[in-house]
Amino acid sequence: MNKIRIAMVGAGETATPLLRQLLDAPFVELIGVAELNMALPGVALARERGIPVTDNFIELAEQGERVDIIIDLTGSRKVREDLRRFMQFAGNAHTVIMHERIALLMMSLSAGQLVETRHESLSY
Repeated sequence: MNKIRIAMVGAGETATPLLRQLLDAPFVELIGVAELNMALPGVALARERGIPVTDNFIELAEQGERVDIIIDLTGSRKVREDLRRFMQFAGNAHTVIMHERIALLMMSLSAGQLVETRHESLSY
């Protein structure tokens, strides 16, 4: 069975429920999680399940075509810009960067209700 290879940037309050779903999905291979705050529960969960964790999200992007989707749950415009810039520089036309707004939609559909985020700006 083919798996969708995913990397997550952000492991905070919004990201942790999605991280749980991804870890439990048999069709997903979680490549890694990037988070600046290593004390967050999402980081602990990833480590418990043997998923590599880093505080440098570019390390995930550097894996190139080994990653199908990078889910950005940081709410940070700078992170999004840096990710896009790196992907263009690296010539990676394979990996898709999934915006937090799309992740919130998917999580809301799964939960059957709107999932809120603490991030103030979700601009692209």
